[in-house]
Amino acid sequence: MNVLYFAWVRERIGLPRERVETNATTVAALVEELRAREDRYAAAFSDLSALRVALDQELSDFDASLDGVREVAFFPPMTGG
Repeated sequence: MNVLYFAWVRERIGLPRERVETNATTVAALVEELRAREDRYAAAFSDLSALRVALDQELSDFDASLDGVREVAFFPPMTGG
């Protein structure tokens, strides 16, 4: 699946996107796999309360299933004004 990173998440990981082969069944399990890769991923995913996730461009939760998902995007909460 394609994993996209935006804003400071992209800056910490150093990539805007990557193709990830995973056996994870939920977003939370995917995050755990990513955290275990390298320190830069661990830093980016250290505080999930500071992150939002979208599955195939629809806002979702970290306990959501990845079944059939083609794209996962991680980004900080949006602020308006």
